[in-house]
Amino acid sequence: MQIATTGLVLRQVKVGEADQILTLLTPELGVISASARGSLRLKNKLFSACGLFCYSEFTLTSGRTTWFIDAAQVRRTFHSLSRSVETSSLAIYLAELAAAQAPAPAEAGALLRLLLNCLYMLSEAKRLPRQIKAIYELRSMVLGGYMPDILACAGCGRYEGGDFRLDPREGVLLCADCAARQDRPTNLDAGALYALRHICLAEDDKLFNFTLKPASLARLGKVSEAYHLARAEQIPKSLDFLKTVLE
Repeated sequence: MQIATTGLVLRQVKVGEADQILTLLTPELGVISASARGSLRLKNKLFSACGLFCYSEFTLTSGRTTWFIDAAQVRRTFHSLSRSVETSSLAIYLAELAAAQAPAPAEAGALLRLLLNCLYMLSEAKRLPRQIKAIYELRSMVLGGYMPDILACAGCGRYEGGDFRLDPREGVLLCADCAARQDRPTNLDAGALYALRHICLAEDDKLFNFTLKPASLARLGKVSEAYHLARAEQIPKSLDFLKTVLE
């Protein structure tokens, strides 16, 4: 069977002298492995379209355990991601999260759009890396069906006023008073709570349209990471290094 699809290269594994096994995020097939024979040779027809973070059009043939790339043409590259260790490390982390999520085809298209938008914002320095990280961590969970209960305090129904706590495992909000009664610290100030709700509820074209003070962004970042990791099967290998370089 042969199929034409777009896809983003999430991972490259060299095989032999010039072959690669690519991990692709595609809208029709989800996350797949695909063999790109000879793609490491400069004169090979696959070379320019099979690099890391290349968004390309692929013609694929299915095999017993993997797909084979017959043809590929670049649609978008993100070369600016390599401008710093910070941006390249964050991009690798986001790609690792996407590969681990392995979304079903019904969800893969939305996740692909989210990741492409995050990589664009990161490569063009349109938003701070920490903000992009938080957006992807939270929004990807929403797309996967893990929407936190963020409308009001689960204890008393309070909508706003003072600090709040998002429980990373239970996915519910508690106001400061209700959190104190359970002997739990708050982790969201007013700005971080607003951003949390925005990321989860905003339309796609408005997703990145918010700014935060550094203190609020730091709180949001800790909450988004904890919420995502609480639902992940394993901790991403790239996270520890990312934390050493992320400003």
